[in-house]
Amino acid sequence: MKPIVILGIFVADTAYRAARQPKLGETILGESFALGPGGKGSNQSVAAAMAAGGSRPVHFITRLGQDDFAAIARSTWARAGVVPEVTEDPESYTGAAFIFLEAASGNNAIIVAQGAAARIGAEDAAARADLIGGASVFVTQLEQPVAAARRGLEIARAAGVTTILNPAPAAELDDALLALCDYLTPNESEAEALTGLPVTSVAEAEAAADALLSRGVGAVVITLGENGALYRDRARSFHVPVISAGPVLETTGAGDAFNGGFAVALAEGQEMEAAVRFGCATAGISVTRRGTAGAMPSRAEIEALLARAGG
Repeated sequence: MKPIVILGIFVADTAYRAARQPKLGETILGESFALGPGGKGSNQSVAAAMAAGGSRPVHFITRLGQDDFAAIARSTWARAGVVPEVTEDPESYTGAAFIFLEAASGNNAIIVAQGAAARIGAEDAAARADLIGGASVFVTQLEQPVAAARRGLEIARAAGVTTILNPAPAAELDDALLALCDYLTPNESEAEALTGLPVTSVAEAEAAADALLSRGVGAVVITLGENGALYRDRARSFHVPVISAGPVLETTGAGDAFNGGFAVALAEGQEMEAAVRFGCATAGISVTRRGTAGAMPSRAEIEALLARAGG
């Protein structure tokens, strides 16, 4: 069974819930605090392993320090069934993230200090070329240096492996890099940053997707929050509405849940609309729970939601 291979970062999430963000120089009282695992690549790896339900291995390539936050990473992956492909970096620290959560809405603002993960380079991908080249799907993002993502995508593309780039956080990307992506999975703000076009509706998402397709991307899936997701390639386009699993508690990690679920569905050869729905269902469950990696649903939960939603 060919694995799913994900390259990215782990950070320890420090989440503060409050009515509002403090102004510069101001101290306010918060409502709660939580420490837990995060980082887009790590979250996506956990989401994929949970969504796969043990049906195929999920490997995660990253760098960690030698500290207590690294222990959180390893225990998180062990619980989810992720296979770690870790380079330990004694000269740096395991990354951390500050997450502000608006109490009324669950919306978030995030600062990431990458630590050892900022030193992930092209050599980290090259060192695991056999693993990447033997994958069913290769996934990466932009929290680690772009050179590492590029090398991983190059290795995967040369081996005929399906590639997914989640362009988060948004950054300037050249056409040669975009052409390595079978699937590009931005959210609204990332699609806007990449194209310079507003993305506030499905129609605007279609226009942004066309701009990205014109630059060489194979297909674009724009996640639209409470409006679901838009899929568009050169032959077809469709919109999948949000698949609700209940009241939204926290949106942090929803995009990671989508990408992990979507990668599993592609690895399994699901039809494209079913694959996007699978990703939406994964995200739909995650937002009903607090946290990121700990909010990722099991395969049974995803299938049950899809059954209730008629898909």
